[in-house]
Amino acid sequence: MNLHIKNDSGFLALAVRMVIGWTYFSAFFRRTILANKLDPELPGYIGEKFNHFLPNALGIKPIIQYLVENPDILYYNMVAFTIIEGIVGLFIIFGLFTRLMSIGVFGLAMGILLGSGWIGTTCLDEWQIGVLGIATGFLLFLTGSGRVSLDNYLMNRNVAFTKKKWFAWLGSGLMPIKDSLFAKVVIVGSFLIFGLTLYTNQVFHGGVWGTLHNKSVKPKLEITEGKLDKNGLSFDVFRVEGVDVYGAWIIGIELKNDQNNVVMNYTQDQLAKLPKEAIENYYIAKVKPGKHSLIAPLGAKAKMIFNSSDILKLPSGTYTLKMTDISGASWEHRIIK
Repeated sequence: MNLHIKNDSGFLALAVRMVIGWTYFSAFFRRTILANKLDPELPGYIGEKFNHFLPNALGIKPIIQYLVENPDILYYNMVAFTIIEGIVGLFIIFGLFTRLMSIGVFGLAMGILLGSGWIGTTCLDEWQIGVLGIATGFLLFLTGSGRVSLDNYLMNRNVAFTKKKWFAWLGSGLMPIKDSLFAKVVIVGSFLIFGLTLYTNQVFHGGVWGTLHNKSVKPKLEITEGKLDKNGLSFDVFRVEGVDVYGAWIIGIELKNDQNNVVMNYTQDQLAKLPKEAIENYYIAKVKPGKHSLIAPLGAKAKMIFNSSDILKLPSGTYTLKMTDISGASWEHRIIK
């Protein structure tokens, strides 16, 4: 190997380019070829998985909430997102317009990091994917593609547009900036990305100082907006933590008065048979009756409504609502009538 090849940074980054390219193209491949994950009516719809990001997203939570509250807009965005991933991944693999596609890698990875960097049951999966994608996108922008790439092929063939100044910024080849400035871009960019890595590691997982935490291990529900009035009992339940690949299984909902007497008790069999009108879902991920319990997927939020005659007859006072998961975990909410 001669000195020119050794100094060809784009060529040296070939393995990184291939792997990161496949990482993004495979997302498109999985959702369209191996399985249909773009159909809202089928299990595994990517929009529902996107909904899982909502509870603890960093900075982009309002965008995610808007999308999951508007299923039609969410669908078009999921299709566009998947197509972009496919194009970016394929172009990166073949080394075509490498620097432009590296910006795509950077942006997609940033979205993954901010949206789902908190998810991961064993090894902080989504956070690692996000920060490594950002670093890789930055690296490929600096190096471009080397010998084994379509950019290089087009440049060697002296295709007209490869001689334009913009191609060095969007394709490959030597970047038209001074060495001293280039060095500053490398150093500043690298430390900014390292800072982002430390910051998100701390925010999502307490990985830099303090107590480590993982919001993907145990289910957690938030109960809000509890009301007891002439229309019965109503409250909002929001699943904000726990494993993203299956729901929390609610096996009990009870209401106690201020003497600690149970005045309402729904067992798991009753919850499994709740009528549709008892649940008003806000998002694409839905709280719904399962075979043996009430199921609350990660990111799902719903208004629960109970209006049996016994509830309508309850006197004024302070009540405590309790929801119990099959794991034994429970959550309470005070309601004043």
